Amino acid sequence: MTEILVVNPNSTEAVTEAIDRAAAPFRMADGPEIRAATNRSGPPGIQSQGDADGVVPHLREMAAEGGADALVLACFSDPGLHVLREDTGKPVVGIAEAGLLTALTLGERVGVLAILARSVPRHLRYVRQMGLGARFAGDRPVDLEVVELSDPVRTRARLLETGRDLRDRDGADVLVLGCAGMADQRAALSQALGMPVVEPVQAAIGMAVASVMRGW
Repeated sequence: MTEILVVNPNSTEAVTEAIDRAAAPFRMADGPEIRAATNRSGPPGIQSQGDADGVVPHLREMAAEGGADALVLACFSDPGLHVLREDTGKPVVGIAEAGLLTALTLGERVGVLAILARSVPRHLRYVRQMGLGARFAGDRPVDLEVVELSDPVRTRARLLETGRDLRDRDGADVLVLGCAGMADQRAALSQALGMPVVEPVQAAIGMAVASVMRGW
């Protein structure tokens, strides 16, 4: 059976569980198997450039051992994206790239909900590298560590507050959740803010499914 491996580059199982729930709508009787896996050798969260760079060897090992037909990197830093594409020769989809590209189809000005202030410069570099500056409204942190995202009430309150700032102050008309650990919050946030909100894990899995089903 065709398989898509969705890798959580950090070691927090609650994040992997949220990723697995986000994958559920893509599991079809005649579709590929979608398996979520945790990098147990990683830090609790990918919260700095050092964290992102440090997990790349782990991800290369997981990709080599897994034998999957496509790989999804479920971290908004897209760690190791290009080296894994080079290593495997298979579809490798990063959730940041997929989330941002999906957002461009849903609005004119994209806003990102980051976890921490130190995540913002990393996101902004990526936006510049992708050439999206003209359609980028802003990137604001919710100021929660990855492990704190498991508190749904607190997380939703911070997402709503930050999302309103991106909408009302920065002019965003579509938002992207900037961490795989926010996967359960998309629907409620979109309804409360009255605007599209992209859950990047789902955006990436959708692209991976399309790639393997058309025999990329």
